[in-house]
Amino acid sequence: MSVDVDKAARPPKDAPPPMPEPIKAIPVRHYGRWVAALVVIGLLALLVRAFASGNVNWGAIPDYLFNSDILRGLRNTLLITVLSMVIGVVLGVILAVMRQSKNPVTSTVAWFYIWFFRGTPVYVQLFLWFNLGLVFQYIDIMPIYKDEWSDFMTPFLCALLGLGLNEAAYMAEICRAGLNAVDEGQTEAAHALGMSHGKTLRRIVVPQAMRVIVPPTGNEVINMLKTSSLVIAVQYYDLLQSAQNVGRDSGVVVEMLILAAVWYLVATSVLSVGQYYLERHYARGSSRQLPLTPLQKAKAKLSGGANHPAGGAV
Repeated sequence: MSVDVDKAARPPKDAPPPMPEPIKAIPVRHYGRWVAALVVIGLLALLVRAFASGNVNWGAIPDYLFNSDILRGLRNTLLITVLSMVIGVVLGVILAVMRQSKNPVTSTVAWFYIWFFRGTPVYVQLFLWFNLGLVFQYIDIMPIYKDEWSDFMTPFLCALLGLGLNEAAYMAEICRAGLNAVDEGQTEAAHALGMSHGKTLRRIVVPQAMRVIVPPTGNEVINMLKTSSLVIAVQYYDLLQSAQNVGRDSGVVVEMLILAAVWYLVATSVLSVGQYYLERHYARGSSRQLPLTPLQKAKAKLSGGANHPAGGAV
C-alpha cells in the first residue's frame, strides 16, 4: 500500500495559518549623539569650573535676593513693562486699523509712524525724549497744561514714552497681520447682516484675529521686560539700576548683576506660563487637538487615565 507523502505532509484545509516568526529589531546606533552629548557635557563642566574657581561671592546673591532696593527696582521694572505694553497694544491696534483705512491721509500717517519707530533704535529714542528740553524749554498745551520741559519730562515719563511708542510700531504690524488672517468672507457676511464696520471689527474680526495676535504679543511682553533695562540711560530706577547701586555700595558688583539676571529669569518664566494659558484660551474653536495642561495631566494620573483623552478638543 503506497502513501502519498506530499498529501500526508500537507496541513488540513481548516487548520489555522502558521504564526510568522517574530521580527528581531536591531536598533540603529547613533554614535554622533553620544559624541555630541559628551562634547556638551564637557563644555558645561568647563563653564561650571570657571565660575567655581572665580572670585565670586555666591553667598551674597541669596543675602540680597529680597533686598528692599532690589525689590523696589523690580517693582519699577514690572510697572514700566506693563504700562508700556498697554500703550503699545492700544496704539498698535489704532495704527493697524489706520493702515488698512481707505483714507490716504490716515494710512500714510500710520505708515510713517511705523517706519520711523521701527527704523530707529529704542536706545536712541530714549535719549531723544530725554534731551528734547534742549529744543523745547516749555511745554504749553493751552489751556490744559503748561510747565518747563525739564519738570514735565521726568525719567518715568521719558521711559514710558520711549518704550511704549516704540512698541506700538511693532504691535501695529502684529495686529495688521492678525486682521489680514481673517477671511474676507467673514466681513462680507457681517455687512450683509447689517453690522457696521466698527461692530464687525469688535464682534467678528478681532476675536478671530486674536488667535494670530496673542502668540507674538506674548513674545513682545517678554522682550519688553528685558528691553526695559535700557531705561537706565535716562536715570529711571529699575532692576538693573538698583542692582548696580547695591553692588557698588556693597562691593559685590558682579554678584548683583547675576542677581538681576536671576530676577529677570523668574519674571520671564512667569510671563511664559501666562502666555501658554492665554494662547490655549484663544485657540478654542480650532480643529486641532491641544496638549493637556500640567493640571490636566496630574488629574489624569490620579484617576488612572480614565475619561481623559490625549489631547483637549477645542
